[in-house]
Amino acid sequence: MKKMTLYQHMSELRRRILWCAAIFLISFVAGWYVSPFLHQMLARPLMRVWADGTMLYTGITDGLMIRLSLASMFALVVTMPALLWNLWAFVAPGLKRNECNLVWPIVVASPVLFCVGAAFAYFVLFPFAFRFFIELNDASPVNAMMLPAARDYLGFSIGMLKVFGVAFQLPLFLVLLNRVGLLPRARVVKMRRYAIVAIVVAAAVLTPPDVVSQVLLALPLWALFEISILFMRGRE
Repeated sequence: MKKMTLYQHMSELRRRILWCAAIFLISFVAGWYVSPFLHQMLARPLMRVWADGTMLYTGITDGLMIRLSLASMFALVVTMPALLWNLWAFVAPGLKRNECNLVWPIVVASPVLFCVGAAFAYFVLFPFAFRFFIELNDASPVNAMMLPAARDYLGFSIGMLKVFGVAFQLPLFLVLLNRVGLLPRARVVKMRRYAIVAIVVAAAVLTPPDVVSQVLLALPLWALFEISILFMRGRE
């Protein structure tokens, strides 16, 4: 393979960055037009358990900020595969065969696990959590009207999607450490009880202060931890 000079490396890096930036800008423009659909989709889990629910715009710029936020989120999601691919294409020529066999599954599996985690939050967590919140507010001992701010709700929803997407990277992280020799499987098995405690604590910190959300994050993380151990056993 022909070696490249530092200038050629930097030129290629610049070209790949510009491509990713162009994809982001095009996706942002597209996201501006699909943001009303995204807004409706994110609000659907709440509206399904809250008949005739109404959200509140607390500021004159709320509509603009929500649309910009959703367009940015859409652009990031669309750009991420292209970013990962260009990163892989840039570093792959300098990697050995065994290093390529370790890195490329990570590039593929990471966005897949993120989407699985976000889907779990959307289809499993949101219905249970929102029903719990609605019932708790309805049980208020004083007269109260629930009018959640649209920006707060979207911030909460998007934040939970990100938390679950990142949390579902756990098996990838553990297997990676195992494959590079930093985390033997025997040590993981020996520290299982401490890992479970750490998972419960992380679920309590990363989710709202209600038992439903915490359990719905802790249980999948525990399952993913056990799956990671099994995967290590098969690979060793």
